[in-house]
Amino acid sequence: MSEFSKGMDRRTVLGGLGALTLGGGNALAAVPALPSAPVGINIIDVGGALALMQQAFDDYRTNNPKLVSRITYVKAPAPELASKIKAQQDAGRSDLDLVLTGSDGLAAGLEQNLWLKIFPDFAEKFPKIEENYEPAALNLHKVQGAGFGAVVNYYPSGPLLEYMPARVKQVPTTAEELLAWAKANPNKFMYARPTNSGPGRTFMMGLPYILGDKDPQDPVNGWDKTWAYLQEIGEYIEYYPAGTGATMKEFGDGSRDIIISTTGWDINPRALGIVPKEAKIQTLKGFHWVSDAFFMCVPKGIPNDRLAVVLDIMAHVLTPKMQAYSYDEGYLYPGPAVKNVPLSLAPQRSQDVIAEFGRPEYADLIAKNPIELPLKPDKMVVAFRKWDELVGAKRKR
Repeated sequence: MSEFSKGMDRRTVLGGLGALTLGGGNALAAVPALPSAPVGINIIDVGGALALMQQAFDDYRTNNPKLVSRITYVKAPAPELASKIKAQQDAGRSDLDLVLTGSDGLAAGLEQNLWLKIFPDFAEKFPKIEENYEPAALNLHKVQGAGFGAVVNYYPSGPLLEYMPARVKQVPTTAEELLAWAKANPNKFMYARPTNSGPGRTFMMGLPYILGDKDPQDPVNGWDKTWAYLQEIGEYIEYYPAGTGATMKEFGDGSRDIIISTTGWDINPRALGIVPKEAKIQTLKGFHWVSDAFFMCVPKGIPNDRLAVVLDIMAHVLTPKMQAYSYDEGYLYPGPAVKNVPLSLAPQRSQDVIAEFGRPEYADLIAKNPIELPLKPDKMVVAFRKWDELVGAKRKR
């Protein structure tokens, strides 16, 4: 998911319109000492994690005035992240201390070797981290993060169809039925460009399971059915927005009747009134969840006094009390990446939103369907490029 954060959060966007053993063993690098004078910390969010976790970061600042003088929050689209950080590093600057990103920004940074190795190098700052993560979050942490990114929030994601029951009388239940519906209802189906949309990339990565493609983890040699399907259904899609927020607005105002969604993108825009409450969700035959997460990454080159504080902040926001903020208003449902964070621990506002806008069927869908890892970062970069070339660039005008 690559759209939101507090300040310029999802409300603004929607209104104006991303295998290591981490525990045990000796650390490979000494954890730097905490500074003797407070430092300023700059956090950039390109995925939306601040919408869930800014209060946790603010709590750290409030409780640690001897370590932190201020925390500054910066927002940018995920596709701009790698070039922004690389330009700073090439200039010998270290303006950004902590990056909050989806798997898209994580992958782009790994491709350009921008991230500092955190695990196992500084594992002593995160005792029992493997034991504390939810199992699916741990898989993402190890395989996607690969030692360079720590999962801060997790959800099973999608892909889900979201539709308006008043406008869609025959709800598609298979990929073939969705294609037929899109053909019969041109320009009424939509999803956003995968490189900057959680639902968009989840749809792209979920189709190989739904279609029975040769290798769901190989977008080059294993996705023949997927690429053909995306090209064909693209004939009936008016355009691909740059982010998910636009799809929600157009769905809410009646321009589109079916869009691709995820658990959080289903719950949250309905809670905000962007999408009507009566919208429904549907899975397609062969459905597998493709999980997603927000990661914390540290750019290379930040000085040790700020690195020490950043590592301390990262450990702080992974505690159960801080993780409870991630229920938020359903944006990344459920949200917590660590165990023992029941909804009852969340703020009352979060409990009320989930009670009103959550769906009882999610518990069964999560329990009864496989939860797959997204593509590894290098493969994800390749898939984004292939989608842009084969699908995005081929849409008929």
